[in-house]
Amino acid sequence: MDAAARIKSLRDEIARHNHRYYTLDAPEISDASYDKLMNELSALERENPALVTPDSPTQRVGGAPLEKFTKVTHRQQMLSLANVFDDAELTEFDQRIAEKLGTAAIDYVCEPKMDGLAIELVYEEGRFVQGSTRGDGTIGEDVTANLRTLRNLPLELKGPKAPRLLEVRGEVFIRKADFVKMNEAREKAGEPTFVNPRNCAAGSLRQLDPKLTAQRPLSVYVYEVGVMEGLEFATHVEKLKWLEAAGLPVNPRRYLARGVEGIREAYGKLLADRHGLPYEIDGLVVKTDSEDARKRMGQVSKSPRWAVAYKFPPEEVETQVEKIDVQVGRTGALTPVAYLKPVFVGGVTVSRATLHNEDEVARKDVREGDWVFLRRAGDVIPEIVKVIDSRRTGDEKKFVMPSACPVCGAKVQREEGGAIARCTGDSCPAQLAGGIRHAATRTALDIDGLGDKLVEQLILHGAVKRIADLYALTAEKLMTLERMGEKSAQNLVEAIARSKQTTLRRFIYALGIPQVGEATAKALAEHFMAPAPLMDASQEQLQAVKDVGPEVAGELHAYFAEPKNREGVQALLEAGVDPAPPEKTAAGPFSGKTLVITGTLTKMSRDQAKEEIERRGGKVSGSVSKKTDFLVAGEDAGSKLAKAKELGVKVLDEQQFQALL
Repeated sequence: MDAAARIKSLRDEIARHNHRYYTLDAPEISDASYDKLMNELSALERENPALVTPDSPTQRVGGAPLEKFTKVTHRQQMLSLANVFDDAELTEFDQRIAEKLGTAAIDYVCEPKMDGLAIELVYEEGRFVQGSTRGDGTIGEDVTANLRTLRNLPLELKGPKAPRLLEVRGEVFIRKADFVKMNEAREKAGEPTFVNPRNCAAGSLRQLDPKLTAQRPLSVYVYEVGVMEGLEFATHVEKLKWLEAAGLPVNPRRYLARGVEGIREAYGKLLADRHGLPYEIDGLVVKTDSEDARKRMGQVSKSPRWAVAYKFPPEEVETQVEKIDVQVGRTGALTPVAYLKPVFVGGVTVSRATLHNEDEVARKDVREGDWVFLRRAGDVIPEIVKVIDSRRTGDEKKFVMPSACPVCGAKVQREEGGAIARCTGDSCPAQLAGGIRHAATRTALDIDGLGDKLVEQLILHGAVKRIADLYALTAEKLMTLERMGEKSAQNLVEAIARSKQTTLRRFIYALGIPQVGEATAKALAEHFMAPAPLMDASQEQLQAVKDVGPEVAGELHAYFAEPKNREGVQALLEAGVDPAPPEKTAAGPFSGKTLVITGTLTKMSRDQAKEEIERRGGKVSGSVSKKTDFLVAGEDAGSKLAKAKELGVKVLDEQQFQALL
């Protein structure tokens, strides 16, 4: 066999093995055998450079680094799915479609809801020419060079009838086994490991250096078509079959369902198989099969009316409590924390869970050595649901709250009539660390890059003894700390300098005064307009502030009566921190209105949206009720959106919200 024929044979064989491994999860050969094929192909191409083509498996190594990602406008909007969480919401979805179409029996296609990053692939005359992220659904980022490194992504479609233009939508992800192998290799090399497959996939695809992307074991499944020229499909099933025939990786696991009963059956099957799948999923995607039905149903805002994501319930797993320790927070509060045998739940590896306070530990009767049920759903903090009493051996150890602070040794005292035990030390390093971390948060002084380990180092080296000391740090000082390079040090110094320009509300919140949250800080800022009047206010004057009762007024007065605290505030002001008084609220559509924000906003953060609403005289609440005037619904809006519709609350999508702003 001549070189050209052998090269073609190797490329075809490698492509087949990539398809079996990344798409079908049914490999036929070992990693070593696969590597042998790749090495032979590489050697032949080195000997015959004229035979190297851009679509060869050896060329998926990434090109030159990019300076930045360019923006891509999608020809057709990339929609996001609305969620349903229970059988009642699913039934309502089916009934809406049945009423609109005038038929009781709807055919659906059900597919696993992949936990990855949505992308769009563009093929012209059968060749892959561009790939982009979903972005806000209208504009994404060009990640073509990175997508070319994916082994199961065809750079050229099969078959003689490739359309002139084809847009394909899909999901980039990392298989569980590949994620484990990659993390093991990184740990051996002394590199930090990744938290979960989804974040790793998203971060890997958005590397400016495609060579880094090529080192990550990314896969892709396609599941939908956008704009297509010269192609028409009557059903979604036909569409998926065509995509498969064209060589595109389509998830082989899908279900045809007739009506809501069929969806329930598919949901039950997928939920039962969830942990045996080679990739992470968090629900079942339900779509009408008929393309005509889709056109008739249309869409609302950024979500189709003809499809939903039927989300899985919160996951519960068994694990063991190895130790119960206490953490000391910025207010001196001692919080029991359970250290667990690491377990994968809700998309991440969990190794600890808070037990809140001494009474909570006693109520659940959690002991060191206990086997427990752990629950985590989405981004919810892991929670120990209950102890598995039947697995107790008698060797378990009951938790006892320490009488002395484990950090500074000062006496621990429990509040009279309360559940919180506190360290009474006035120079406890743990309290200082908690105070600095709190002051650096996004809703306080917003100092990017000031992580937990860095704060601990600063305190340990005596570089920071109060929050104001941050403003005396230099890049040279920071570079003496462990793992702090010149660029990181300079970035942190610049972030600290930027934090000097802040608002009075953020400034008050950053002080970490007990019981003074963001809402109270806002009310105090609007009432006193500057730090000095607030610091000198009597308890009666403090109680005159809207929503400040006797207890909060007492905490505020006690805080500012302490000389050390007053000195700390003054030191911040002398360091150049300039808290601007609140702007006068402008009249507008939100004046006097109550709003709730749900889902993910693409144009601004929730904190920024909240500030913009409040600047216009509105109030932001955390829950939907009859008193809610507007619900601002971003991407992946969940139960709050359903409740708002149930109560007849006016719903604004992000575009409508921006227009009103």
